[in-house]
Amino acid sequence: MEYFAQYNHAIFALGAFALIVLILNPLSANIKTNQGVESGAMPEADYNSKSYRWSRAYMNAMEISGPFAAATIAAIMAGGSPFWVNLLASLFLVSRLIVTFIHIKGIGNKNMGPRTLVFAFGLFCVCGLALIAMIGALS
Repeated sequence: MEYFAQYNHAIFALGAFALIVLILNPLSANIKTNQGVESGAMPEADYNSKSYRWSRAYMNAMEISGPFAAATIAAIMAGGSPFWVNLLASLFLVSRLIVTFIHIKGIGNKNMGPRTLVFAFGLFCVCGLALIAMIGALS
């Protein structure tokens, strides 16, 4: 367990992001139900619709959760620099909190420039974690 202690921020980010996804699931489902969307169905694509924005926040989080978890765990297992692994995982978590807020509040509506920029930042963090894992595995 001492080995993993040096990756405490990355492990925290993994757990925190899992909770974000798990919380978004029932919240988005409840909002969809309250707005008359059938269970399991996607609301009509309209950023003015609260149910669509919440549903997209959840789906967007689901879409990136696998790559984030895989890259972070692989970087830890490959013995990547704790500083960089912790930093990139923590920055990813912050970016996801911001993206979720932007989705939920409908900032930008159809022109989602801020969401795209913050999403891309988080995506680059995951790419960095994946590169650290790959380099560590080949060293």
